Formats: sequence, C-alpha cells, structure tokens
Amino acid sequence: MEKFVIHGGKPLNGDVVIGGAKNAAVAILPATILAADKCTIENLPCISDVMASLQILSELGASIRMISKSTYEIDTTHLNCTEVSNELSRQMRASYYFLGALLGRFGAGQVAMPGGCNLGPRPIDQHLKAFTAMGADDSVEYGMIRVRAEHLTGSHIFFDTVSVGATMNAMLAAVKAEGLTILENVAREPHVVDLANCLNMMGADVHGAGTDVIKIRGVKQLHGCSYSIIPDQIEAGSYMVGAAITGGDVTLHNVIPKHMEPITAKLRAAGCEVTEYDDAMRIVRHGAIHPVKIKTMPHPGFPTDMQPQMAVTLALANGTSMVTESIFENRFKYVDELTRMGAQVKVESNIAIITGVEKFTGARVSAPDLRAGAALVIAGLAAEGITIVDDIYYIERGYEHFEKKLA
Repeated sequence: MEKFVIHGGKPLNGDVVIGGAKNAAVAILPATILAADKCTIENLPCISDVMASLQILSELGASIRMISKSTYEIDTTHLNCTEVSNELSRQMRASYYFLGALLGRFGAGQVAMPGGCNLGPRPIDQHLKAFTAMGADDSVEYGMIRVRAEHLTGSHIFFDTVSVGATMNAMLAAVKAEGLTILENVAREPHVVDLANCLNMMGADVHGAGTDVIKIRGVKQLHGCSYSIIPDQIEAGSYMVGAAITGGDVTLHNVIPKHMEPITAKLRAAGCEVTEYDDAMRIVRHGAIHPVKIKTMPHPGFPTDMQPQMAVTLALANGTSMVTESIFENRFKYVDELTRMGAQVKVESNIAIITGVEKFTGARVSAPDLRAGAALVIAGLAAEGITIVDDIYYIERGYEHFEKKLA
C-alpha cells in the first residue's frame, strides 16, 4: 500500500508550477463527445481522475493521442457507445458529466451511480431535474442511471440549490437542444466559466457563465477545437497554505490571482504576506498565525475544497478559530486524525471550534478523502518528527506529483 512519509518541521521555500484544474478537466473531457470531431486539450493535470476520464472516452470509441504529458488529442468522430462501464464510472464522482454529454449528442446515456470521496449525500436530483425539463426520461436500474430523450428542447430551469455538477451537466445537455435554455441559481465557479469558454470554442452559444443566470441557445452542430484548461485554484491554495503553516516563502507559477481571492483574503487575515503578479503569486509568513473565522460558501465565497487545509493551518494559530462548513456534511472526518498529531478541535454539528496549539507531533494517519488527505500532508510538513499518511490514492485523484512538488 502506498503512503507518504513526511519528515516535518522544515519551511517550504521555492517555486512551484500549478497544473490544470481538476474540476474543469473532468467536465471538459466529456464535452469533447459533443464535438464529434478532433479536440486538442492542453494543460490537463496528470491525476487519476483525468486518466479515468480518458479511459472512459477510449472505451466509448474515441481515439486518443498523447501529444505531451499535459496535452491530448481526442477524436470523438466515431463514438459508437452510450454506456459508461460500471467499473470506470464508480472510480470517480465526475463520471456523471458523461450523462449530459452523451444525452446531448446521442439522446441517451448510461452511467453508474457516481463514486469518489464520501462527503455525505451528494444527490444528483438537480442534474436529473435539468435533463427532465429538456424532455429526457431517467431511470435507475441495477445501480446504473439511464437517461433517454427522443428530442431535447430548451427550457427554463431554476436549481433548488447551487450545484457545480448540476450546472455543468445541464450546460452539456443544453448546447445542442432546440431553442433557448435558461439556467437560474447556477454555480459561478471558475471551472463553470472554463467549460462555457470551451463549449463556445466548439461553436456553442453560451452566455452568462460566472453570473447566476446562464443562457444557452442550442446549435445544430459543434466542431473540434484547441483549448487550454485554467490553472487549479485548489492545488494553488494548498501550496499557499503549505507555505503559511511552515512559515515558508513560496512562489506559485501558472495561477490566476483573481480566482484565488477568497483564499488570499483569509491567508492575509491569518498573518501572511501575499504578493500578486500577472500569472504568479508569492506567499510568505514571518510572524505568528492569527485566528480567523471561515464559512464555506459557493463561489465567490470560501471554497469547501480548501476548508480542511485552512483548518489545519488555524490549528497552529495563536488563539481560537471557527470554521463553518455549509456545503458538505462529512467534511470534518479528518479531525480525528489531526487530533492524533496534537490538534485541539471540537466539532459541533457543522462548526469546528479550533483552539490553536504550539506544535504538531508526527503520527500515523489515514486520508479520509481527497482534500482532507492533502490537509494531513500539510499538517505533517509542520509537525515535529515523522508523519505517515496512508490511503494516498485519494490524494492522487486531485494532486499531480504532490510529493515531488513538495520536495
């Protein structure tokens, strides 16, 4: 079993290049199905979720050519299958984007109930609500979700909750539907905008991504394109936090500082100096870590995917911090592991009250999910002695060469 062994207590210093955004890549790869043509996708992160997406495309009949380690040419002209295999779709949560893409192109799609990290109930009812509004029928049989439509027509859809997955899946299904689709109460994350930009490069007509209303006028046909994925906001945030917790000095390259604003604001409040350049950022911490209050919110609020990493940092703050998790109910599963390292955290419902301690000490811990796993590695960087993190396959779902970049 693979594990990370961390000799802690050294500040992170130096430069790190941020890879492409996982949450954009896992929607843009299925979007290539809609082109029925050759697409070249650049800045793909080398992570297990991306490899699984490429394998699904290949099994559906796409021909895939690797141009460089982060660039792939994907030809979906002769796709001949609308069913994603059970085994592959259960490997990652984002396999559900194949439903929207297959429905948009063929009027049918089938995917297993999604897998990935166990963060509590993450229903796909809002995805199915959008498909139904456009004229599709859905059914769940033997753990597989099937969607089918004779004809997709534009519709006015208001989402009951703000959902990144449902927003992006509805966009994939709507770009070839007849007429106008209006999506309201949608997610505004950078990766939603990235998907819209990619679809528009293929000839789609998508407006309003990044606001809470997206309008999509259906087109008859899409075509191939070359597209470069945005840098990963959460990977960048994780290295920023690594510099903060260890009292280091780290410069990030290939970042969009605007996307980092919610994270930057909290790190500055915690006593860090953050300098922004065009496509780079430098983070330095000299003094003590200050306590901060954080509440996770949909974009442009503080991202839930950065909550564990930030909470770990605040566990070494000079005072008491409060972290409120308003997106996923199981996001505090790392707390038990962190207390083995000496942290003082009390969880009440969806609030963690964190009393800062002077230091962590190394321990053997297990990654309960992707972001919590990264947070435990970050805790290990600041701990005295040796920390061993088990179950690192979770971390490999979202961080490219994590150990090499940290080293």
